[in-house]
Amino acid sequence: MNSVGAPAGPKRTRIARCVAIIFVLAASALFAVPARAAGAGRAECSAVRSKILGRSVPYCILLPPSYDADKTRRFPVLYFLHGLHENAQILLNSGGWDLIQDLWSQRRIGQFLIVTPSAGDSFYINSLNGRDDYQSFFIREFMPYIEHRYRVVAGRRARSIGGVSMGGYGALRFALLYPRLFAAVTAHSPALIDEPGARLSEPVAAELTQFVGTAFGSPFDRAYWVRESPFTIVKTHPRPVGLRIYFDCGREDSFGFDRGAEKFHQLLDSRGIPNEFHLYPGGHDWAYFAQHLPASLEFQSRAFGLRP
Repeated sequence: MNSVGAPAGPKRTRIARCVAIIFVLAASALFAVPARAAGAGRAECSAVRSKILGRSVPYCILLPPSYDADKTRRFPVLYFLHGLHENAQILLNSGGWDLIQDLWSQRRIGQFLIVTPSAGDSFYINSLNGRDDYQSFFIREFMPYIEHRYRVVAGRRARSIGGVSMGGYGALRFALLYPRLFAAVTAHSPALIDEPGARLSEPVAAELTQFVGTAFGSPFDRAYWVRESPFTIVKTHPRPVGLRIYFDCGREDSFGFDRGAEKFHQLLDSRGIPNEFHLYPGGHDWAYFAQHLPASLEFQSRAFGLRP
């Protein structure tokens, strides 16, 4: 993963410290999209017009090999959320598409749709200023559009969500807020921070806003971060019955999300919420994500009840 540039000297140190407190970068592009082979799946990119957001939102969808071969068949769907500074093409531009094709051809996962919408720096929440209600768009417009536009099996048992980094944060939030909508959730290196400091100085808050955007206010509003946090959702909402949860993180995560992930696992255990959690060697980069993405996709396939 490429890091974002920062000025040299004390300011750079402050920014690095802030980022370690709050936030995550997405994987950078490493590989070209391969030509489609016979019997392989197909990638399609388009956009949906949102009345809630007042703009068009790009998305990409990966269609499994049987989608075009059997026009009567319907498939489960996995909503896959990208990280900060990435977009809908994260799986196409990162080598993830090759990896998924291999999993299908090796019959390690069953066939399901994988769809990624662009989310900018929204953190998949409704922004504090009310100008970017991404959460409302995703639940009320995007999912219904996808499940009408494509041949998707209806109902919770055939719908799941996952993501990396900021997308892992978003996936956990959606699944815990709307457990009746999703069968399972998976997250790699999710941006989990239990308590981002008792108080942030005005300069630090301003720097955070410049880096992560305005979803949590301008300047950054710590109280809103806490309110929207997956930690708070677990503490204040009913236990999510039947939701299957998988998440992992690298022990050398450059933003300290390994500590947040461990605390989140402990919180879930304390509330009697079943979960599968792993700490592995590795940092916060595409090499780590690519190494462990097959495990989460296999987890999703099992949650769908699919046989490869």
